[in-house]
This record gives sequence, structure tokens and C-alpha cells, in this order.
Amino acid sequence: MLYFYLKFIHVLSSTILFGTGIGTASVMIYGHRTKNPIVIAAISKYVVFADWIFTGTSGILQPLTGFAMIYLAGFSWTSLWILGSILGYVVAACCWFPVVCLQIKMRDLAIETVKNNTTLPEKYHRYFLYWFILGWPAFLSLVGVFYLMTNKPVF
Repeated sequence: MLYFYLKFIHVLSSTILFGTGIGTASVMIYGHRTKNPIVIAAISKYVVFADWIFTGTSGILQPLTGFAMIYLAGFSWTSLWILGSILGYVVAACCWFPVVCLQIKMRDLAIETVKNNTTLPEKYHRYFLYWFILGWPAFLSLVGVFYLMTNKPVF
């Protein structure tokens, strides 16, 4: 019975992780496209908060529940679908940490811009480009993890 509770938490947290990632990325892009520092400052505050609360919590639950299920089900740790899933998750996490740092920097620059009634500095746009680029390998890695988890292919 423990396995099924873990599986429920694992699937639910993966949905939250993936959904929050897509949702916050979409909102951040929409805000950026307005070129309005007031909008960007407001949106980025919520994006940073949502990423820490939802993505961060789910990001912790995913490996904990996943490893527990591997152990309880007796799956081989050397199965390629498990190794591929772990690798994909690590790639996504390695992209996510700098993305969050960039979001914080962009938020702070937007808030400073609003306070000083100036235009967004070039640094903001450079951070946005890095943020956008890092989002793609994270997204594609998680799509790959979803595939491996749901199909458990044998190579």
C-alpha cells in the first residue's frame, strides 16, 4: 500500500513541477513582451514565489518518492529507463537553479527600474535571454523523463 501512496505523491508532484514550470515560464514571457517594468516587476515577484514554493517542493519530493518506489518495487538501479530518468532530472535541476537566480535578478532589476523611473537596463535583457535559453533543456529533459517513466522502455 505504501508504494501506491508514494506513486500518487510522485505523479501529483511531477504534474505540479511540470505545470508550474510551464505556467511560470509563460507568464514571465508575457510580462517581458510588454516591455513595461511595472508589469515585469509585479509578474516576476509572483514567478519567483511560485517557483520556490511549488517547483522547489515538488523538486524535493520527486527524487524522494522516486527512489523509494524503485526500492520498494525492486527495480534495478541500472535499468536504462531509471538511469535516463535520473539523468534527465539532473539536467532539469541544473538548469532550474540558475533560472531561479536569474529570475530573482530580473525581478530586482525591474523593481529598481520602477523605483527610479528608468528603463530596463541591458543587463535585464541579457538575463532574460539566458533564462529563456536555460528553460529549453529543462523542459525537454522533463518531457524525456515523462516518456521514460510512463513507458519504461527496454533498450
